[in-house]
Amino acid sequence: MLVTYTTNRLSLNILHPSMASMVLDFYIENKFFLEPHEPARTKNFYTFEYQRSNLSCEYNAFIRQSYIRYWISLKSCPDKLIGTVCFSNILKEPFTSCIIGYKLGEQYCSKGYMQEALAKLIPTICKELSIHRIEAMVMPRNKPSINLLNRLHFIEEGYLHSFAQINGLWEDHILYTYINPDIV
Repeated sequence: MLVTYTTNRLSLNILHPSMASMVLDFYIENKFFLEPHEPARTKNFYTFEYQRSNLSCEYNAFIRQSYIRYWISLKSCPDKLIGTVCFSNILKEPFTSCIIGYKLGEQYCSKGYMQEALAKLIPTICKELSIHRIEAMVMPRNKPSINLLNRLHFIEEGYLHSFAQINGLWEDHILYTYINPDIV
């Protein structure tokens, strides 16, 4: 796995802990937009120290290839983060699977950025880690994310009742799965 990938408009990067201020800026700027879709955050989440520590853990997990988070920036503005894509719960044989999660800042939604990022990262992760199955869990009211998964050939597999605590409430989710066509 490389630390950086690029697409036509985007740069996708594993961030070093020294870049924590960029991550903190992203979360502060998008706090009220992201809160309805994410777990409740502790007070220290919105601190430089927390983000630096988190990036350190993520960087070490990337080295072990157990958890991989790419931060998204525009090529035209590389010092501003616009979103992130995370591959977690990476399992080796016999499962060769993982879970994908992603988010964009509010002003960058509906511009095709996430589809562009995922169209690059999904085949890359599948090839580099021999991943057969990628799972995505989406709240039923998140129509833009559902539409994105459909465009990327994810298949709806089922309904997960009271699956995750989001912003303090237990929320149902729909399970979507991408099966790598190159591993049969």
